[in-house]
Amino acid sequence: MRFMETPDTPAESAPESPAEVTGVAAQDWAKASAEPHYYRAAVVDLLGALAYGELAAFERLAEDAKLAPTLGDKAELAKMASAEFHHFEQLRDRLSAIGAEPTEAMEPFVAALDGFHRQTAPSDWLEGLVKAYVGDSIASDFYREVAARLDADTRELVLAVLDDTGHASFAVEKVRAAIEADPRVGGRLALWARRLMGEALSQSQRVVADRDALSTMLVGGVADGFDLAEVGRMFSRITEAHTKRMAALGLAA
Repeated sequence: MRFMETPDTPAESAPESPAEVTGVAAQDWAKASAEPHYYRAAVVDLLGALAYGELAAFERLAEDAKLAPTLGDKAELAKMASAEFHHFEQLRDRLSAIGAEPTEAMEPFVAALDGFHRQTAPSDWLEGLVKAYVGDSIASDFYREVAARLDADTRELVLAVLDDTGHASFAVEKVRAAIEADPRVGGRLALWARRLMGEALSQSQRVVADRDALSTMLVGGVADGFDLAEVGRMFSRITEAHTKRMAALGLAA
């Protein structure tokens, strides 16, 4: 699970951060986790979802390497898979440090994330690249938006593990070259990317809706939570970032 910046406009692709942090976002973990009571449970859920997402990303990149057309491509994906596993280790260690059992924290999200990956299994090398660049990035944009409402310690970790592992420029280069060699590829990949967007947004929303603590933290009326208007603006920002990534690939959104 990664945040993929477009090579041409990295800063513009990222969801904007609030100009001034307040409430929980202005606190460290020790203070934020003491009150309100649901906050710790919400963070454990969030880190559990991210940890399993990173583990699944590691597994998928290792599988995608088998489809790589050249030895150089295979090695590049192996390097990215290694970076994803390091992100998983960071999240696992953080869960342990705050007194949560990592496997138990991840377990509630296994079925939903595995289901998402089954429904969006790529049929070839190029679809796999587009999925990693476009599909995973939508979910990562959502988590970045959530991170703006977290305590400073948790926010720093979440943003660190959402960093691009190098897949962005790699995917753009390979997909653009494929479209240049055969323009018909562009139409197929554009349809694939649109499907990925719908599935990724639905999956992100389910992660929150299925967990009471996360829902309470985000929309339960706390001072720095989302209201309905902000939810709309958040999804507008995510859609805008998706459009920019599609343009970077040379695909129509």
